[in-house]
Amino acid sequence: MKMKSLVAVLLLSLGISACSTLEKVVYRIDVPQGNYLEQDKIDLLQVGMNKEQVNYVLGTPLLNDMFEKDRWDYVFIKREGHNDPIQHLLQIYFDSKGLVSEIKLDNPIVAEQKQEKTDKKWYML
Repeated sequence: MKMKSLVAVLLLSLGISACSTLEKVVYRIDVPQGNYLEQDKIDLLQVGMNKEQVNYVLGTPLLNDMFEKDRWDYVFIKREGHNDPIQHLLQIYFDSKGLVSEIKLDNPIVAEQKQEKTDKKWYML
């Protein structure tokens, strides 16, 4: 009886630990969160645009800081499968007239989108 319970506990512990070692076998979907940012849309932004024009190009900002009303934050996080998430932060500053005075992007998006476009080409054939 003791032998059966010992074997059962051993098999159960091996089974649970085996699930954690096969992490890459389990499929994980790509999860984009926040404002989907594209480099060609960011390139359309210019100093001197008003808030409606920025809203038309990028959409509603994810964060509106109540203490800094002249700054819009666009946050985009992309988690692809088992890879580490990639975060982009685009900050747009407005002057007292409501026109864009500064545009800051923390990480360039160009390299990722070239890869995405080549991946999606075969869908369009």
